[in-house]
Amino acid sequence: MKTLLLMRHAKSDWDARYEADHDRPLNDRGVRSARLMGRVLSEDGAQPDLVVSSTALRARSTAEHVVEAGRWDAAIRLDPNLYGTGPDAALVVASGAPDVGRLMMIGHQPTWSRLVTTLTGSSVVMKTATIAVIEFPVESWADMSDNGEIAAIYQPRDYFGTALDEISL
Repeated sequence: MKTLLLMRHAKSDWDARYEADHDRPLNDRGVRSARLMGRVLSEDGAQPDLVVSSTALRARSTAEHVVEAGRWDAAIRLDPNLYGTGPDAALVVASGAPDVGRLMMIGHQPTWSRLVTTLTGSSVVMKTATIAVIEFPVESWADMSDNGEIAAIYQPRDYFGTALDEISL
Protein backbone atom coordinates (compact mmCIF):
# COMPACT_ATOMS: atom_id res chain seq x y z
CA MET A 1 0.00 0.00 0.00
CA LYS A 2 1.29 3.46 -0.94
CA THR A 3 -0.17 6.76 0.25
CA LEU A 4 0.21 9.96 -1.73
CA LEU A 5 -0.46 13.27 -0.04
CA LEU A 6 -1.02 16.02 -2.60
CA MET A 7 -0.78 19.47 -1.02
CA ARG A 8 -1.40 22.72 -2.79
CA HIS A 9 0.98 25.42 -1.62
CA ALA A 10 -0.36 27.76 1.06
CA LYS A 11 -1.70 31.27 0.39
CA SER A 12 0.80 33.47 -1.39
CA ASP A 13 1.37 37.20 -1.11
CA TRP A 14 0.30 38.91 -4.33
CA ASP A 15 1.26 42.30 -2.85
CA ALA A 16 4.85 41.35 -2.07
CA ARG A 17 7.74 42.51 -4.21
CA TYR A 18 8.93 39.76 -6.51
CA GLU A 19 10.24 39.71 -10.05
CA ALA A 20 8.85 36.43 -11.35
CA ASP A 21 5.85 34.29 -10.41
CA HIS A 22 8.30 31.59 -9.32
CA ASP A 23 9.54 33.93 -6.55
CA ARG A 24 6.16 34.88 -5.02
CA PRO A 25 6.31 34.31 -1.23
CA LEU A 26 3.67 33.17 1.24
CA ASN A 27 1.61 35.72 3.13
CA ASP A 28 1.07 35.50 6.90
CA ARG A 29 -2.14 33.51 6.51
CA GLY A 30 -0.28 31.08 4.25
CA VAL A 31 2.45 30.54 6.82
CA ARG A 32 -0.15 29.95 9.51
CA SER A 33 -2.11 27.51 7.31
CA ALA A 34 0.99 25.54 6.32
CA ARG A 35 2.06 25.20 9.94
CA LEU A 36 -1.45 24.19 10.98
CA MET A 37 -1.56 21.46 8.34
CA GLY A 38 1.76 20.08 9.58
CA ARG A 39 0.34 19.76 13.07
CA VAL A 40 -2.94 18.29 11.81
CA LEU A 41 -1.18 15.53 9.87
CA SER A 42 1.02 14.72 12.87
CA GLU A 43 -1.99 14.58 15.16
CA ASP A 44 -3.67 12.12 12.77
CA GLY A 45 -0.49 10.04 12.36
CA ALA A 46 -0.50 10.83 8.64
CA GLN A 47 2.87 12.56 8.31
CA PRO A 48 4.83 11.69 5.16
CA ASP A 49 8.14 9.89 4.91
CA LEU A 50 9.34 12.18 2.11
CA VAL A 51 8.24 15.60 0.81
CA VAL A 52 8.83 16.52 -2.83
CA SER A 53 8.08 20.16 -3.58
CA SER A 54 7.92 22.45 -6.55
CA THR A 55 10.88 24.81 -6.65
CA ALA A 56 8.59 27.87 -6.52
CA LEU A 57 9.22 29.91 -3.36
CA ARG A 58 5.61 29.60 -2.14
CA ALA A 59 5.73 25.79 -2.46
CA ARG A 60 9.21 25.47 -0.91
CA SER A 61 8.15 27.66 2.01
CA THR A 62 4.98 25.60 2.47
CA ALA A 63 7.12 22.44 2.62
CA GLU A 64 9.47 23.94 5.18
CA HIS A 65 6.63 25.13 7.42
CA VAL A 66 4.62 21.87 7.37
CA VAL A 67 7.71 19.78 8.11
CA GLU A 68 8.88 22.06 10.93
CA ALA A 69 5.47 22.51 12.58
CA GLY A 70 4.64 18.82 12.24
CA ARG A 71 8.05 17.87 13.65
CA TRP A 72 8.54 15.33 10.88
CA ASP A 73 11.75 13.53 10.07
CA ALA A 74 10.85 13.71 6.38
CA ALA A 75 13.43 15.09 3.99
CA ILE A 76 12.39 17.81 1.56
CA ARG A 77 13.41 17.39 -2.07
CA LEU A 78 12.86 20.11 -4.64
CA ASP A 79 11.81 19.13 -8.15
CA PRO A 80 11.57 21.74 -10.92
CA ASN A 81 9.22 19.42 -12.82
CA LEU A 82 6.42 20.29 -10.37
CA TYR A 83 6.33 23.97 -11.36
CA GLY A 84 4.31 25.05 -14.39
CA THR A 85 3.46 21.48 -15.28
CA GLY A 86 0.49 19.23 -15.81
CA PRO A 87 -0.72 15.99 -14.24
CA ASP A 88 1.36 13.75 -16.55
CA ALA A 89 4.65 15.35 -15.51
CA ALA A 90 3.63 15.21 -11.83
CA LEU A 91 2.87 11.50 -12.24
CA VAL A 92 6.36 10.95 -13.63
CA VAL A 93 7.81 12.61 -10.52
CA ALA A 94 5.65 10.47 -8.21
CA SER A 95 6.36 7.23 -10.07
CA GLY A 96 10.09 7.83 -9.66
CA ALA A 97 9.89 8.32 -5.89
CA PRO A 98 12.03 6.15 -3.63
CA ASP A 99 10.46 3.27 -1.72
CA VAL A 100 8.62 5.17 1.02
CA GLY A 101 5.15 4.42 2.34
CA ARG A 102 3.84 7.99 2.43
CA LEU A 103 4.90 10.53 -0.16
CA MET A 104 3.85 14.19 -0.01
CA MET A 105 4.05 16.32 -3.13
CA ILE A 106 3.57 20.08 -2.86
CA GLY A 107 2.58 21.96 -5.97
CA HIS A 108 0.11 24.14 -7.77
CA GLN A 109 -3.31 24.57 -9.30
CA PRO A 110 -4.84 23.59 -11.62
CA THR A 111 -2.49 20.60 -11.81
CA TRP A 112 -3.36 19.22 -8.37
CA SER A 113 -7.14 19.14 -8.91
CA ARG A 114 -6.63 17.50 -12.28
CA LEU A 115 -4.21 15.00 -10.81
CA VAL A 116 -6.66 13.98 -8.08
CA THR A 117 -9.29 13.38 -10.78
CA THR A 118 -6.83 11.40 -12.92
CA LEU A 119 -5.79 9.18 -10.01
CA THR A 120 -9.19 8.65 -8.35
CA GLY A 121 -11.96 9.68 -10.72
CA SER A 122 -13.16 12.09 -8.03
CA SER A 123 -13.30 15.86 -8.22
CA VAL A 124 -11.67 17.84 -5.41
CA VAL A 125 -11.21 21.60 -5.26
CA MET A 126 -7.64 22.09 -4.10
CA LYS A 127 -7.76 25.43 -2.31
CA THR A 128 -4.57 26.79 -0.81
CA ALA A 129 -2.96 24.46 1.77
CA THR A 130 -5.50 21.71 1.06
CA ILE A 131 -4.17 18.16 1.27
CA ALA A 132 -5.71 15.23 -0.59
CA VAL A 133 -4.65 11.86 0.81
CA ILE A 134 -4.85 9.13 -1.82
CA GLU A 135 -4.19 5.45 -1.15
CA PHE A 136 -3.02 2.98 -3.80
CA PRO A 137 -3.08 -0.83 -3.57
CA VAL A 138 0.46 -1.11 -4.98
CA GLU A 139 3.91 -2.02 -3.71
CA SER A 140 5.83 0.45 -5.87
CA TRP A 141 5.23 4.06 -6.90
CA ALA A 142 5.94 3.00 -10.48
CA ASP A 143 2.77 0.84 -10.35
CA MET A 144 0.53 3.75 -9.36
CA SER A 145 -2.29 4.43 -11.81
CA ASP A 146 -5.92 5.53 -11.80
CA ASN A 147 -6.70 3.01 -9.04
CA GLY A 148 -6.30 5.45 -6.16
CA GLU A 149 -8.89 6.06 -3.50
CA ILE A 150 -9.31 9.28 -1.52
CA ALA A 151 -8.72 8.48 2.15
CA ALA A 152 -8.98 12.05 3.48
CA ILE A 153 -9.16 15.70 2.54
CA TYR A 154 -7.62 18.22 4.93
CA GLN A 155 -8.41 21.93 4.64
CA PRO A 156 -7.09 24.61 6.99
CA ARG A 157 -10.51 26.20 7.42
CA ASP A 158 -11.70 23.01 9.15
CA TYR A 159 -9.06 23.44 11.87
CA PHE A 160 -8.80 27.19 12.49
CA GLY A 161 -10.09 27.94 15.97
CA THR A 162 -9.37 24.40 17.27
CA ALA A 163 -6.77 23.29 19.80
CA LEU A 164 -4.41 22.52 16.90
CA ASP A 165 -4.58 26.15 15.86
CA GLU A 166 -1.93 27.25 18.35
CA ILE A 167 0.53 28.20 15.67
CA SER A 168 3.10 30.90 15.99
CA LEU A 169 4.64 32.54 12.96
